[in-house]
Amino acid sequence: MSDLEKIVYEYGLLNAKKHNGKANPGAVIGSIMSAHSELRSKAKEIGQIANSIVKTINKMTVEDQEVKISNLGLTIAEKEKKIDEGLPDLDNVAENVVMRFAPNPSGPLHIGHTRAIVPNDEYVKKYNGRLILRIEDTDPKRIYEPAYKMIEEDLKWLEVDVDIVAYQSDRFPIYYEYAEKLIKLSKAYVCKCDGGKFKKLKDESKPCPCRNFSVEENIKLWWEFPNMEVGQAVLRVKTDLNHKNPAIRDFVAMRLVDEPHPRLGNKYRVYPMMNFSVAIDDHLMGITHVLRGKDHLANSEKQKYLYQHFDWNVPEFIHYGRLKMEDIPLSTSKALLGIEDGTYTGWDDPRLGTLKALKRRGIQSKTIYDLMTEIGVKISDSVLSWKKIYGLNRKILEKVANRYFFVLNPVKIQIADNEYFSDDKPLKIKRPLHPDFLERGDRELSFNGEAFISKEDFSDGLIRLMDGVNITISNGQTKFNSVSFEYAREKKAKIIQWVPVNGNMSVEVVMDDNSVVKGLCEPAVGFLNVGDTVQFERFGFARLDRKEDDKLIFYFTHK
Repeated sequence: MSDLEKIVYEYGLLNAKKHNGKANPGAVIGSIMSAHSELRSKAKEIGQIANSIVKTINKMTVEDQEVKISNLGLTIAEKEKKIDEGLPDLDNVAENVVMRFAPNPSGPLHIGHTRAIVPNDEYVKKYNGRLILRIEDTDPKRIYEPAYKMIEEDLKWLEVDVDIVAYQSDRFPIYYEYAEKLIKLSKAYVCKCDGGKFKKLKDESKPCPCRNFSVEENIKLWWEFPNMEVGQAVLRVKTDLNHKNPAIRDFVAMRLVDEPHPRLGNKYRVYPMMNFSVAIDDHLMGITHVLRGKDHLANSEKQKYLYQHFDWNVPEFIHYGRLKMEDIPLSTSKALLGIEDGTYTGWDDPRLGTLKALKRRGIQSKTIYDLMTEIGVKISDSVLSWKKIYGLNRKILEKVANRYFFVLNPVKIQIADNEYFSDDKPLKIKRPLHPDFLERGDRELSFNGEAFISKEDFSDGLIRLMDGVNITISNGQTKFNSVSFEYAREKKAKIIQWVPVNGNMSVEVVMDDNSVVKGLCEPAVGFLNVGDTVQFERFGFARLDRKEDDKLIFYFTHK
């Protein structure tokens, strides 16, 4: 056996042990992808090997499988590590797992959307499946046209690859076809009842007069439907009128809309409701598992009626709990209003919870991805705070962000020449770009007796300029004290960052509340590229947003 075949063989045996001697190729592939991320590039080859080896394993008796497992020294605890406790194995896994992320294009994606995106992406990787991005744009009033492009940009930032991109606005003929089929099955009817009247009957579990129309009458009304007035009629799906939830009783499948669509203009007037279009698309696209919030439990019930009417297999519905956000504004409609009235500077305003805002601030996509993997798909509610996001992000940035000096509200200090430094012979000071990764190199600072320090550090007492000299401030006057670090430590001197007078750079930092602070940076910051995230010592992490002729603009990430 090749090394790859041995790996598949071992995972196949362990999977068979878990399932009474019958291994599942999809689950075997998923376990390998989860535990061996370096093998994901060989997913196709592993899939072919798994199909063959699993057949061989499944022909063995359970006793033979146990002997093989024992001889190989395998244990489930060692080999069958799940992606994360928050993402348990999927039930009813066939060979082809197909899942979908289906946003409404009302704006760019925000952190709340990742609750659905990340588990979908992780599961299709685990089971070597397919992920469909389906843009659900069947309500013209809720469409923000730039969002079509923004959504794909946001997924790219998250490093989520989709196999197919579909737009519901392209599929109206399909919805019409299945609406007519439903009418012909006597499972849908055109209802012309007043809304208030229908609600009263529905709440009393009574049918409206339109429910008894013949198939022929409904077909005739269906063809007349596009020419009716908005609100004059709707197409309803027949359900159980005694269902315990009145909202599920004979729900609306199609309605009339007189609103231009960004992609369709005024081509159509008959628009599908969400539950109708989603059920049709999920079936036709072969969706095997549907991840959605528990607030969609009633919608799942509605959609099951359509599966029953068409005699289709129902996909596996997985409902997860609400994600409660502390101090993270996520309302797309409110954000848009705020952008339009000038409250926010744009979708990437640092006060928002959009992925664009997180990216601009220097929050890493891996932080969000790992966080949502950890939260998973449990039915209980979860609470998300900036503190949690910052904690995870800090672990990433502490390794990758180089260190630099930045002084806020700079104050200039001057010290008379002495034997250690002068204007002609400045003190050359080297500091590592990162103290834990010395191979990255150093940056050099020059001290000639003048420097800038932060206004908040300009107070009486002994102060140590990092890797430089010790100074004494008294009554606003600055004097040279010594050069010894040991002396500064012994005297418990305050150790502060500083910036040379020559070569420094003006900097503005946009804070998380969108306020702006100003200061100076050491010269080495000028070599950064836009998009780099750094750690300003004693200030925090920040991302270089843009370079202007006379200054650098950073966005504050967090402490």
